[in-house]
Parts: sequence; C-alpha cells; structure tokens
Amino acid sequence: MANKYPTRFAERRKEIQLIHIAKAELGLDDETYRDMLFTVARVRSSAALDWQGRKAVLDHLKARGFKVRSAKQAGKPANPPAELAPMIARIEALLAEAQRPWAYANGMARRMFGVERLEWCSADQLHRIVAALMVDQRRRKERG
Repeated sequence: MANKYPTRFAERRKEIQLIHIAKAELGLDDETYRDMLFTVARVRSSAALDWQGRKAVLDHLKARGFKVRSAKQAGKPANPPAELAPMIARIEALLAEAQRPWAYANGMARRMFGVERLEWCSADQLHRIVAALMVDQRRRKERG
C-alpha cells in the first residue's frame, strides 16, 4: 500500500502557499491577515491551520475576490483599462510565443521602470515593453 503522508503534506503546503498568495494579491497587511485568520479559523498563523481551517480561509479569501490561477497566468493583469487592453494582449502573445510566464513581463517592468507590476505601467511604458519583447523575439529567431 502506498504511503499517503507525502501527498497530504504536499497538499497542505500548496494550500498554505495559496493562502499567502491571496494575502499578497488582496493587499492584506500582517495585522489584518492575522485578524482574518483568527476570525475565520481561530488561529494566528497559517501553520496552525488544520485542513478544515485551510478550506475555510481559502473560501473566505475567494469570497473577497481572490482567484486561483495557474502558474503561467499568475501575474497577468486582471482587469486592465480598456485603452491598455490591446497592449496587454500583445504582451501576452509575445510571452506565449517565447514560452515565458507573466512574471517575466512583471520583471521587465520592475527593471525598466521601477514599477512593481505590469498593470501599473503607463501606455508609453507598455509600448516600450512590447518593443523590448519584439527585439528579444527577433534575436531568438536569428539564433535559430
């Protein structure tokens, strides 16, 4: 019979990671986060959560607007302004063609402009990111 413990531990680790991702995406500071944990599951740390507590906390965070996304979609701007949507779509196409995650474009925004997330960039900054991705695309094609 196969050992079920590694699966349970991996599942627990994944759920705790999701809780921390939701905390960051929803912009919860540490005090608010710990108060939420106590209100929902009567603990002050995610490490103290049992499986029912983790489920209750995740359900609560989802009700507050957190959406679970795949690793490739993590970092994708959720609701870009209508005037920026075409640029975001172009960036998405260039990332997909290069088989790169959204974190790559967020890193470009951070390095190029000191802006933490792509969705906080101006139209001019997004245009420059598209241009940089196109230069990268051309280089990759030249290499073969």
